[in-house]
Amino acid sequence: MQSTGYGMENCVEGGEKGAGQPPCALGPAEEYQCSGVLEVDFAELCTRSGYSDFPKVVLRPRPHPTFVPSASMSEKPTTLGWKVEDRILGIFSKCLPALSQLQAVNFWKVGLTDKTLTTFIALLPLCSPTLRKVSLEGNPLPEQSYHKLMGLDSMIAHLSLRNNNIDDHGAQLLGQALSTLHSCNKNLVSLNLGFNHIGDEGAGYIAQGLRLNRSLLWLSLAHNRIQDQGALKLAEVLRPFELTHIEVVERRRLLLEKGTQERIRSPTSSRHMDYKSDRDKNQAVGASNLALSDKTDKMSASKTLKSQGAKKKEKSGEVVKKEEKSGSGQSPTQGTPKKEDASKAGKGKGPAPEQKPVKGKGIKPGSKEKRSILLESELVAETTEMVNPLLEPVVHRDGKVFMPGNRVLLHLNLLRNRITEVGLEGFLATVQYQAQVSKSKVASKGPVGLLWLSLAKNYFPPQCAVHSTIQELMLPRDPVNKARPREEEAVAFSV
Repeated sequence: MQSTGYGMENCVEGGEKGAGQPPCALGPAEEYQCSGVLEVDFAELCTRSGYSDFPKVVLRPRPHPTFVPSASMSEKPTTLGWKVEDRILGIFSKCLPALSQLQAVNFWKVGLTDKTLTTFIALLPLCSPTLRKVSLEGNPLPEQSYHKLMGLDSMIAHLSLRNNNIDDHGAQLLGQALSTLHSCNKNLVSLNLGFNHIGDEGAGYIAQGLRLNRSLLWLSLAHNRIQDQGALKLAEVLRPFELTHIEVVERRRLLLEKGTQERIRSPTSSRHMDYKSDRDKNQAVGASNLALSDKTDKMSASKTLKSQGAKKKEKSGEVVKKEEKSGSGQSPTQGTPKKEDASKAGKGKGPAPEQKPVKGKGIKPGSKEKRSILLESELVAETTEMVNPLLEPVVHRDGKVFMPGNRVLLHLNLLRNRITEVGLEGFLATVQYQAQVSKSKVASKGPVGLLWLSLAKNYFPPQCAVHSTIQELMLPRDPVNKARPREEEAVAFSV
């Protein structure tokens, strides 16, 4: 678990659940005051709750920020044979909120059920606000209620649901949690759905959720059952797409509501006050200009007198020495300080070209390069006020309304699915569109579109011309694109 300030990794290793232990009340456990040290609090609460054989909390040093884990480092903690049940969740409800720097919770293969998942979700608001990453890999649920983790009030930024047997029905629930016509998740930054059973229908539901979602940056659908139809739906939502009739009606409603709010904020009666304030400002500016001109005349007059006196002193050859001695004691209205300022300005003309790069513009390319690497753990959610995507600029063509498409998603992993060259054509059109838009001046201030796209190990020839063209178009946007798939397969959301 990566934790700033806490500096250690908390994980549960070994042990078996106390199935043979008699149930006991949590009275003694409730009286215990947690110290905020997980290895101490968890052991004490388990003992007081009647567990004789419980997992041991192991502290692991936090890896260096620039360290890239290898396949051997991505192995999960051994939790086989131990199940997180209601009593354990009751213990967690006591010790986890005491961790002020808790950032991640990893329940890997702990036998969660739909009921215990609901209990766990109710526990999350009690934890520290720094908790932004949740991993529930290897916990298949009959009702596939994972979407409850993505509620509108959820603060989870990184969610991993690998190896959970999620099918098209579960993908439908997750797509609706990403966005609907009247709701949208605004905090989730990355979603890992790799190694599941999502097909074309499920990919269509995920694409539907991406239509109006403007927060998700990282999406993995690797090792699923997506074919050309699902791939085309995902590709279409990343470039201009047509609004449905219901979406057009909702857009008009939002525009009317926005216009009403603007009229309330700036009523017609306030126009006279605005005109009056502008007039007063103009009068004040005019007065200040007049005073400035008077001051300039006085200074020019004093300059003339000073220059006449200076000409007399030049004959004796002592002008420079007297100016240096008396410069600090003269008043601001005299001409000598102005000459010194002018000389200083003249001296500064030499190094001026060297000072131009100090505007901070040189930092931007480096930050873009770091962003293009796109490790899921590096993505950070930014708390910015989002505008409803239906209010984005649209294009009217042939009586239809087209949105510019989702260009917020930066990383899409479709490794090892069942996509052929037909599906590749759809992504080729998407990448060509995004590459063209990213070159325009308007796109430099907004979302940039895909920076990393993995389509390897699908159902097309290794030397496929369409795939090669996509790689060539993506290469200027992500220099490490060709070296990423194997690394992604090894370290995807390993905690």
